[in-house]
Amino acid sequence: MKPDPNFTGLYVPLVTPFTDDLRLAPDALAQLADEALLAGASGLVALGTTAEAATLTAEEKQTVVQVCSAACQRHGAPLIVGVGTNDTATAIESLRELAARGDVTAALVPTPPYIRPGEAGTLAHFTALADHGGIPLIVYDIPYRTGQTLSADTLAALGRLPEVAGVKHATGAIDATTVELLGCAPHGFAVLGGDDVVISPLLAAGAHGGILASANLRTADYAELISLWRQGSGAPARKLGTELAHFSAALFAEPNPTVIKGVLHAQGRIPSPAVRLPLLAASTNSIRRAALLAGSRTPAAAAH
Repeated sequence: MKPDPNFTGLYVPLVTPFTDDLRLAPDALAQLADEALLAGASGLVALGTTAEAATLTAEEKQTVVQVCSAACQRHGAPLIVGVGTNDTATAIESLRELAARGDVTAALVPTPPYIRPGEAGTLAHFTALADHGGIPLIVYDIPYRTGQTLSADTLAALGRLPEVAGVKHATGAIDATTVELLGCAPHGFAVLGGDDVVISPLLAAGAHGGILASANLRTADYAELISLWRQGSGAPARKLGTELAHFSAALFAEPNPTVIKGVLHAQGRIPSPAVRLPLLAASTNSIRRAALLAGSRTPAAAAH
């Protein structure tokens, strides 16, 4: 039987800072990684969607993982690395490479996108990854990107695979499947919220934590939100959760991570707000609105 979940709390999927001419800025990434862990994040996620991983070269990906790994080792924190592919054999190769590094705690792997193999095919895919990848897996369930949904029964079956440690639940809503999942999740299977705007009610319903792009900013507040719900402190959690939901909505007013990068640049934390095509930089209005919400919380949310 699996033990209690290893992955609880806040995991920050870091942006990948670029210079104005779109070169990787590893020093800025290292600073972001340290700041997130010092502010209360339980761990980091490298090469997620927020990192614009699809636009990075193989060499750049290695650099990003090395920088994030060094920060996690300094702080004694776990590192999760995104592995995005719809080809099972290639995914296994990528997982084996991560496992061979010895410094990656788990891989975040989406349900196979675009191909839409169905639930039986998805279960077979992850069974092969669990059997041959050599590293713990966190299933990334995000139907609006992958094109297919998973039932609570399938998620529970995935959770019973020995190497599957949890799920990033990003279905766009808290529905009957969500409630059933939280009620039937196998022992040791972490349910981590991935829809930033609704993370507070998901935590209230029993989620173990979150992988939240918004936590590139106001990291300490997102970490506290998770802590408050897990402590059962409902009243202050609801106040803070409502405020952070408005903040997350502002950050996602344009494609992720364009607004987040704009605010980080406005704060002087990364050298440029630049993103790589096909993304376009966020508008000044969206950045300004989100930046106004990125400061310290309001007195109403802080009074607990």
